[in-house]
Amino acid sequence: MRLAPILGLLLLATACGDSPATPETPGAPAKPRVAVIPKGTTHVFWQAVAEGARTAAAPAGVDVVWKGPLQENDRAQQIQLVQQFVGEGIAGLALAPLDHTALMPAVAAARAKGIPVVIFDSALNGVPGEDFASYVATDNTRGGEMAGAHLGSLLGGKGKVVMLRYQVGSASTEQRETGFLTACKQAGLEVVVHNRYAGATVGEAKTQALNLADTLRDAQGVFCSNESATAGMLQALEQLGLAGKVRFVGFDSSPPLVAALRGGTIDALVVQDPRRMGELSVQLLADLLAKKPVPPVVDTGAVIATKANADEPAIARLLR
Repeated sequence: MRLAPILGLLLLATACGDSPATPETPGAPAKPRVAVIPKGTTHVFWQAVAEGARTAAAPAGVDVVWKGPLQENDRAQQIQLVQQFVGEGIAGLALAPLDHTALMPAVAAARAKGIPVVIFDSALNGVPGEDFASYVATDNTRGGEMAGAHLGSLLGGKGKVVMLRYQVGSASTEQRETGFLTACKQAGLEVVVHNRYAGATVGEAKTQALNLADTLRDAQGVFCSNESATAGMLQALEQLGLAGKVRFVGFDSSPPLVAALRGGTIDALVVQDPRRMGELSVQLLADLLAKKPVPPVVDTGAVIATKANADEPAIARLLR
């Protein structure tokens, strides 16, 4: 029997989130093939971006190939994916850089070959409209400020706060963390931890949070700057018996985080619009291929979700 080896090859082919191009109608001209490369493929956030990108493909008249690293700490694999698609002569590239510096040479190589590049979700060093065609993302600094202001309101403008950062080199989360620290200072909060990193997975984040057990017991508030860090912190607070006792503001949503929001063990989530991010990235690539002008920066927005507003249509759409 050769079934087991064949299944193994199929699993390997899908391990990096590879999404095959839509089959062409016989006799129809081939559509331009564009690649969308996220930071990772396991988080709910990226699955929503993928949904948006695929939804936009047919109206935009392109084929979308979705492929990214399994984990959000594999810079080498992400660089390799960009190089692979550039070598294949992809028509356009949308990229969420794992590192705002490390991906610069690969993007420059794509542009040198005439391949339009849209950066989404997380910034790349350079000037939008010059070093790459467009930047599609949340205003992450503003998102962090929203989180800090909300936590300040929950704590009445006083208290000790722990911030668990995400990962070195991730521009989006670094901007959120900077915005959060600025808002905490304005709100009169004392940030007692601001230099600890969660790492790329929920398990790593939980471990790092548990290492802060004594500090968390003495704190009144907590902030985490992405989905996996928020989920890991939630698990740690549950294990320590602090869930629901420490005010907790996170970033992004997933079914466990939304359940915690509704249950009161997370006070608020700053939620983005990842589906719109994916849709716009693909649409902008299609516009670039059609030689249409595109805006250098597109803000896809963010809102504060709480138990009180979770069922409002505009919020509920982002939590699903």
